[in-house]
Amino acid sequence: MASCSSDIVLSFSVDSLQVVPGLLATAVVLGIVTGAVAAGLLCWFVLLPLLSRKVKQKVVTHNQEDHKPDVNQSNQDVASKAKKKKKIKDTKLLPLDEEGDPLSNHGVAAFALKAKVVYPINQKFRPLADGASNPSLHENYKRTRLPNQIFEDSVESSMESMSQGEKEDESSSTTIHSNTSLDKFYERMFPRVNSFPEVLQCNGCDVKLCLYSLCLQSLPILDTELRQEQYTMFVQILRINLSDLLLQKKIDGEVYTHIISSQEAELEGLEQNHRTRLMSNKSFRGKGSESQTMEDIERREREYSDHLIRNLEGFWKQIENVHHLLHDKAKCSYDEAERIMMNLIVKMILVESILCDSQEELAMEIQEKMIRWEHMAKIVEASKYQIQEESECRLNAVSKTLDQLTIKKKLTPKQKERHLTQLFKDFWEEVSRYNKDCQQQTKAVISEHLGHRNKLVEILQKKQNEERSNFIARAEGSVDADNFIMEYHKLLEDQRELQGALEDEEDCKVIDAVAELCKELYTGASQTFERLVKKLFLQTLPEMTNLALGECESMKHELRHNLSIELEKAENERKTKIKLFQEMLVQEKQLWAKEQVRSSALDRYVCDTQQQVVQGVLVRLSGLSDDSNKFALQRHKFLLRSVLRTLALRNIAMATLTQMRMSRKIVIVQELKEQHALEKCKWHLQDEEQWQTQKEMEAHILEEENQLEEEAWQARSDFQQQLLLDWTDANNGIRQHMERTIGQMLIHHAQQEAAKAMMEDNGEFKEHLVEAAVESVYVTGNSVNKVVQAYHHNVEKILKEHEKEKSKGLKAIKENASKLRSNRKLTKTNPKKKPSEPSSSYDLHERLISQQKQLLENLRTYQQISLDSLKQKKSVLHLLEGQLEHKLKDAEQEFIAELASMARIRLADNNSSPSRNVQPDPSGRISSTKKLK
Repeated sequence: MASCSSDIVLSFSVDSLQVVPGLLATAVVLGIVTGAVAAGLLCWFVLLPLLSRKVKQKVVTHNQEDHKPDVNQSNQDVASKAKKKKKIKDTKLLPLDEEGDPLSNHGVAAFALKAKVVYPINQKFRPLADGASNPSLHENYKRTRLPNQIFEDSVESSMESMSQGEKEDESSSTTIHSNTSLDKFYERMFPRVNSFPEVLQCNGCDVKLCLYSLCLQSLPILDTELRQEQYTMFVQILRINLSDLLLQKKIDGEVYTHIISSQEAELEGLEQNHRTRLMSNKSFRGKGSESQTMEDIERREREYSDHLIRNLEGFWKQIENVHHLLHDKAKCSYDEAERIMMNLIVKMILVESILCDSQEELAMEIQEKMIRWEHMAKIVEASKYQIQEESECRLNAVSKTLDQLTIKKKLTPKQKERHLTQLFKDFWEEVSRYNKDCQQQTKAVISEHLGHRNKLVEILQKKQNEERSNFIARAEGSVDADNFIMEYHKLLEDQRELQGALEDEEDCKVIDAVAELCKELYTGASQTFERLVKKLFLQTLPEMTNLALGECESMKHELRHNLSIELEKAENERKTKIKLFQEMLVQEKQLWAKEQVRSSALDRYVCDTQQQVVQGVLVRLSGLSDDSNKFALQRHKFLLRSVLRTLALRNIAMATLTQMRMSRKIVIVQELKEQHALEKCKWHLQDEEQWQTQKEMEAHILEEENQLEEEAWQARSDFQQQLLLDWTDANNGIRQHMERTIGQMLIHHAQQEAAKAMMEDNGEFKEHLVEAAVESVYVTGNSVNKVVQAYHHNVEKILKEHEKEKSKGLKAIKENASKLRSNRKLTKTNPKKKPSEPSSSYDLHERLISQQKQLLENLRTYQQISLDSLKQKKSVLHLLEGQLEHKLKDAEQEFIAELASMARIRLADNNSSPSRNVQPDPSGRISSTKKLK
């Protein structure tokens, strides 16, 4: 107040004033009326609209502070308590306000508050009044955007919704997830990148999204490489098997070449159709755009999984065609073709086992590489933010030094405010220039390195293709399939390792180049800061104040000491954040490992369960040979392993999408932990209020983590439903393929049994009977025709009765099964007590588990009903088949007896039919055997 009164000087003469009572009374009345009218207009046009919009403003001027010092002094304790309570809320909201830049917890604008001066950027750095006397500046403060701070719209909307929730109800303060924010998150555009160096151009949450996008892009590339390896091994195994037939001269060279070339052409066509279907999708047609959304990525993954299943079924059908080619082109017998197919399937199971292990290892490498990339990107981002940290530290140091000059009354508050404003403006311009140059030059450096890297990778891939072609050409005459599989797989592994090492080396070069660029630009900006500060203390202050140059030099040294302290604090904060970030990456790595273990356990369970089902089916069928059963089991094992390998890759994509969807929430929780750790380091001697604040922050973090876990579980459940649909489609394909395979084996078995029965069914007796009938003179053409027609009529009658009995029996079985299902459905839909709404996520989870158990129970019941129906159908068909067989045999015996009677041939024993029982009359003759026929 003393400084203010010294600045304002009012000089006037007392004698010049003359008081007129009449005019004074008139002036007082006019003043009162004018004040009342002004107050009414102010309330009507200003205060009422503000109240209707629920906007509260506090207006406190410097004059009120100057005239009421005692009131401010008496309210300091209340204000300090309110400020501490507000600090808790600001701590909760702070990470939400800075999602774009995780390291930016203290900005230049925060220093402006500490300096008690507000510098609005949009007003061309025009200084405002001192913020120390305006509590609204501290309570309703919102940090100004800085050049390298990127704020996410989704997070801002979440923050606003959270703040609104705190105003309305503190119990819902952590409920930031809403449909609106989720929709904005899905619609939010982020850059489309094709390599890790391009990620270095991104900021904030975009880094995490782009890295997950790179992971999802790597999985189809991995699948394509493994599929090409599978196709090549399949052709080579088939070539080895056909070479055996060629050496045994069972096929000629033309048939051998035709089968191999047709298989290679079909595989190429299958792959071409797969690429065509992918390129025809909308999500893939827009792949050339520079940005993408979460919705685009999830849609692309769903479409890609459908194409994978279709491509897999096409490969199975091609394997089936090999069996037909062996029959039609190679003229192999069924047993010979089955032996070749058995050998082919066994080798393909070995190939699938090798590919599955390789895929699991390569997928883990992709995930580890993504985590390593994220850590590198964080370090680069921290180096880019270092210039802003130094600007803040220098401004804090300058503020402390100028505060001492103000206390010593060598500098007025207005002068201090003006100097800080100008310095802030200069620093701001330098930081903006640094960010702009860093962004442009980083993009140029990355573009240059990517061009060089692509050339190296192209040269390497060309050499590797030649190496693979030479290896396959040398292996065409090989006869050891196992040796070829192992050597070829090792060759591809070495090539992938070499290409990965080249890409990693080039990535390291890019990172080093970007880091060197940031260091160079940082050095230039830091020197600019030093010049600005030196100019302030060695030129501006001596000119505007009465300070001596030596005193300014001493203040400059003191400023350097304060700056070192501030930089040390910033360095400690940066180390703390990096440490927390590394802990988060370790947790994410453990999460991927757990996901891999669960996926492997699920694959083993599904494989064992499905194999048991097929074994049970084959046992119930009976009649098939051991070789046929083994062939069916091996084929089903191959189909199942190929499906599970594809779904394992799909499961990794689903887990990645889950983490991608939750990245927004993960960043929020991570920033809360960073803020809590920084505040905990500052509070060395904690009093009761600081302890309470820390407890509230920990409770808030725990609440956010629980909410993150629930939302992650819900997102994973959604993706698991998609994975379950994929498994259902693939399982349907397996079932149809196995139905055709088992059906072909049953047909072949029935044909073999029929041929065997025809060969063993009294063939010798019938031949002698025909010879005796031919030699008999009593047999004529007309009589034979009558007997044959009567036999045919009897057989048709027996077959019609059999069809009627069969239709009647199957209809009864079907009606019985339908009745059982209806009874079960009525029991299921019997009205019960309506379940209450779940009060928590745990209750909802328990309810879902109960519904799942009920669904599984109903499914088992329906399956048991279907199984019982099939058993009844089997028994009825076997019974009718036995009856038909007996009737046909009786009709045949009757025909034989009539023919023997006509030819005057005596049958010694009707139950046995050896040739010696046929005794023809030696005098009987017939002119021609054609009459008997």
